[in-house]
Formats: sequence, structure tokens, C-alpha cells
Amino acid sequence: MKHTNRLVHETSPYLLQHAHNPVDWFPWGEEALKRAKEENKPILVSIGYSACHWCHVMERESFENEDTAELMNENFINIKIDREERPDLDHIYMDAVQAMSGSGGWPLNVFLTPDKKPFYGGTYFPPEKAYNRPSWKDVLSGVIHAFKEKRNEIESQAENLTAHMEQSNQFGFGRAANIEETFSRDRIDSIYKNLLLSADKEWGGFGRAPKFPQTGSIQYLLRYYHYFRDEEALQQACLSLDKMVYGGIYDQAGGGFARYSTDNEWLVPHFEKMLYDNALLVMVMAEAYQVTGKEVYRRTIEQTLGFIEREMISPEGGFYAALDADSEGVEGKYYVWGKEEIESILGGEAALFCDYYGVTEKGNWEGKNILNVSIDPGTFSRGKGISEAFLLEKVGKAVDKLLAERNKRVAPGLDNKVLIGWNALMNTAFSKAFIATGEERYRQRAISNMEFMLSRMVNGLEIKHIYKEGNVMQWAFLDDYAYFIQALIHLQEITGNAGYLLRAKGLLESVLPGFEEEGTDFLFFTHKEQRDVIIRKKEVYDGATPSGNSVMTGNLLYLSVVFGKKVWKDRAVKLAGELGNAIVKYPTSFSNWANLLLLMEMGSKEVVVTGSNFNAIHFDILHNFMPERILQLSSVPHDGFPLLEGKQFLNPHLVYFCENYTCKPPVTTLSEFVQQLENY
Repeated sequence: MKHTNRLVHETSPYLLQHAHNPVDWFPWGEEALKRAKEENKPILVSIGYSACHWCHVMERESFENEDTAELMNENFINIKIDREERPDLDHIYMDAVQAMSGSGGWPLNVFLTPDKKPFYGGTYFPPEKAYNRPSWKDVLSGVIHAFKEKRNEIESQAENLTAHMEQSNQFGFGRAANIEETFSRDRIDSIYKNLLLSADKEWGGFGRAPKFPQTGSIQYLLRYYHYFRDEEALQQACLSLDKMVYGGIYDQAGGGFARYSTDNEWLVPHFEKMLYDNALLVMVMAEAYQVTGKEVYRRTIEQTLGFIEREMISPEGGFYAALDADSEGVEGKYYVWGKEEIESILGGEAALFCDYYGVTEKGNWEGKNILNVSIDPGTFSRGKGISEAFLLEKVGKAVDKLLAERNKRVAPGLDNKVLIGWNALMNTAFSKAFIATGEERYRQRAISNMEFMLSRMVNGLEIKHIYKEGNVMQWAFLDDYAYFIQALIHLQEITGNAGYLLRAKGLLESVLPGFEEEGTDFLFFTHKEQRDVIIRKKEVYDGATPSGNSVMTGNLLYLSVVFGKKVWKDRAVKLAGELGNAIVKYPTSFSNWANLLLLMEMGSKEVVVTGSNFNAIHFDILHNFMPERILQLSSVPHDGFPLLEGKQFLNPHLVYFCENYTCKPPVTTLSEFVQQLENY
């Protein structure tokens, strides 16, 4: 290699991609930050991730260019950051760039004073002026000039911007919520109406391109239908899921979803596949299958989790972070097809396949075909005079042949680091898949993945953010703890192992003092002992993933009942109340919070199953869709769990339906249990 920089010693696949740039990259750390002060140079922080297409483009165009690198090396301390390793830094500097420019994205390039305070930034910059953007060299030259000639203005701007971010972070000091006002049917209905206002009634989803899955909003529609039987809610939820499942955002050959669609029709994605997206989509698909019984959702769960187990799991049982959008330097090359290529592989079976998946000579994207289904299989098969089962069998066998051929191609790059928060999300997805389908392998996968996390990434009450090749790294963030506690809760529900609840309780008790802000009930994204950030942010928006604060609020609600901790419930209610108006007005930005408001309005229901053979009825109770359910199972009495107090432990099992610890007489059959629910 002609060039090697300090990133060669890192473990992040994204940082290693830049280890042989001529740019003298530093990782974020004391060495770089100290040098910036000693040499009185501005800091250039460039943030991206391994699966990011435009990150690769800017690297090829600018960071591999020796003249550009020379300009950067002489005038800046250059720091490369993997946003997945350091989401805290990404949040801070993304906020700064959005405040300055009104938009954000990756790659994120932000210029800091030697004191780490931002004063200028943007996203992708081309090598020559284009797309109404200045060239990267022009940006560098402008910053160099300003830092030398207008240093006082730079320092003032940095101070003002940092103060602005601090101020925007000061929420949570408002009045206590009016409970009757926060939790009311009117507010629940308003959330629903506001979701429909932003819903795409033709293609599903919410808003316009680029379109993201927004699984939390779909989940709200499913649950709203479940409680109130509003058909439009179910129709919009299913339309959104169906259009994604049959669209190009879904890998029709190999299973799994890309991160988002560049168009309204879900046809053309940026082809990167992220672990968290697939986890969240499996979760909502599982609920959709429980609500509707539509086989397409079960089939999509099976195919997506099949992809995860085939391509995204380590020998030790951890889930990898992402697959790249590019292969051989070309976006989407691994996933698209030419018609002649398909005909040569499938022979006489090609005509039906191409008709079903919309394959043409011209193609639907850059001369190639992104497989997609424009007519649902039932309608398509009737038009062909064949059964739907026959159609699915034929195209399924054809897909297997294409997949075998695709496996011979150069695969997209794999980001093989293991992030505990994303693993916890996928763990919950496997638990929910078991709840929806009863497939035992999903329960076993959730158990084995939890064992991996507990043995490799958890030490008592401390968890680590990253695991890679035997090494654990980085303080865990609020999201990590929140998702991990949530996974423990779901795993107890599908196993009856009370140890998961006890561990969840211990972690929750450790998180609150480590992350809480004095004077409010909100939690910071970073632990109080982490010192290398200019501000401790509080994240409340539910974006690509639900916010740590909203998930932790759900954990507080659930565990308050399990352990009889009224103070935790009070805290959860106050947190949701503080954001109540924002949740109602902007539900797509607070979708997990919206689901919490819905659950709080409906009230939790406790289900306790006791006896040596609770497994005989366990799955039937799980599969009965009941989002407000808090489930505890035990074959023997167990101290420390209020829900188990006063219960009988008779063979083979007893089922108790309770509210606020007051229970109906126990029953032994599912039909009796369902009757109790209906009579409630």
C-alpha cells in the first residue's frame, strides 16, 4: 500500500476502509484532540458508516486524491468517525450541521475549533462544483482562510452554535402533565388522524420520497385497529407493509429490507441492509400477522430471518451490523438482473418469473431490473388461470436458482462489528417472530443470542457498545441499555425464565442514576462518566430507531407492574406527559411515544400462568394479540414478584387474568381465557 494512516489500528470496518487514504486520519481520541490544541489547527471531523454509498463516493473522489489530502494534512487535524461506533458524536455534530444548513446526512463533514466546538459543516461535497454545492477543495480553502483571518468570528460562531445546541437540549423542565389531558381517547384519536394526514394513500408509508419504513407509525395503526376496529387504520397499515414487501426495497431473491426507498413507489432503494431496519420490520410484520393472519407477513418474517441467519450472524451467535450498498464499487450491482441473464438461468420457467417480477429488456433501473411485484400474487395467479399456491411454488423454486447464481457474484462488504443495541433489537424481533408463528427455532435463536451478549458484552450491570473479534469496546449508550432491557422482557415472556426479569430490574436501577438529568425525568444519551463530548444530549425523537427515552419509558411501565414499583410508573407517566402535545401533533416523529400513549390509555392487563406444564397453553396465550399484556410464567412460587403472590401452582397449569393485581378466578383453557377477555 502506498499510504497508511493511524486508522490501520482500528477495528471498525468503516475506519479500516480509510486506513490507506493519503489523508492523515486520526480516530477520535486524546491524541488527535491534544494535537489540535498544540498546533492550533481546526479539526475536520468526517463521519460515515461502512454501508453508506455517498461516503464511498466522497472517499474515491476526494480522500484518495493526493493533492486534496495534502491540503487537508497541512491545515487540519483530520478525524474519521464511524457513526455506529460513536452515535453520540454523530448526534451532536449532525445537530450542528442541521442548525447551520437546514439539512443533514452522511457523509457528515464538520469543522471544529481546537476545543471541539463546531463552526461550519455539510454533508457530501463533490470534487468540482456541482449539484449547487461548492467543491471540497473550495470548502477547505474557505475554512482555512476564515480560521486564519477571521478567528474571532469563528470562535464566536462556535460558541453561539454550541450555546444554541445546549439551549435546544433544555427541555423537561416544564409543568407536570395533566394526566386526564395526556391520556384520553380524544388524544389517541388525534394521533391517528394526524398519522393519516401524512400517509401516502396510494403507495403506503408516510410522506414523500425518500421514504423510510416508519415501523412505529404502522404499529400504531395496527394497534388502533385492534382496539377500535377502524378499518381505515388496518387498510393503511397493510397497504404500507404490502407495498414494501412487494417492492424493490425488499430483496425479492434473498430476503431482507434495504434502509429506505429513493422514490415514492418503494422501487429503488439505497441498497444497504441494516440490522436495525430488519429487526424493526420483523417486529411489526409479526404484529400484522397476529392481527390479520395474512400469510404474506409470515412468509416475509421467514425470509427476512432466513437472510439474517444466513448472512448476518457470527459463529459465536452475534448479529453483524450491516451489508454495504455497493459491490465492486457499484451501487446495487449485487442485487439487480438483466432479462437475458434470468432467461439463461431459468430457461422455460423464465416467462412466468419475468412477468410476475416485472422483468423487461429495458429494465427499471439503469438498464437492469430490480425485482418487484406490481400485482399481488392472488390477483396475478387468477389472471393466469393458476392457483396462488402453484404460482408461489414456481417462483419460489426459480428464486432459489437465481439466489444460487447470485451467490457466485462479488458480495457487498459486510460490517462485521456487533453492536449490543442492534443485537437487542434483533433479539426482540426473534421473540416476536416466535410469538407470531410458534416456530421454535426463533425462540432458540433469541436465547442463544442473549447468551452471547451476556457472556461477551455484559459484565454485571455494565454493558459494552461494541464487540468485534474477541474485543469489547466503548461505553454503552442509553439506547443500548433500553433495547437490551426490552429484549430481556420479551425473552422472559417466551421462556418463563424469571432470571431475565431480575437482570432487567438490576440494569434499570443502574441506568437511572448513570444517565438521568437532575431536575427532570429524562435520560441523557451518554453516561455521566463519559467526558469526551461537548454536551450530553437528550434524544427523544423516534427516528430510524425508537429513542432510548421512549423505549426506557416502556420498560419503566412494564417493570413497574412486575416488581410493584409505583415510582417507576409515575416516572413513565410524567415522561410521556411532558411530550404529550408534541406526540399528538407530530406522531411520525414520536411514533414509539404514540404507541406508549395508546397503551397507557388502554391500561395494562396482567396475565399470569402457573403450574408445572405452563408450556401447554403458553404459545396460545402469546399468540392472542394483546399489546397491553404483561405476562409472567412460573412453575413454582417465587419471592419478589407481586404478580405471583397468592397464586396457586396446580398441575398442569392455571391462567390468571388480572388488572392492578386484582384477578379473575383462574382458568385452564384458552377458550375460558378468551371469554374473560371478551367479558372484560
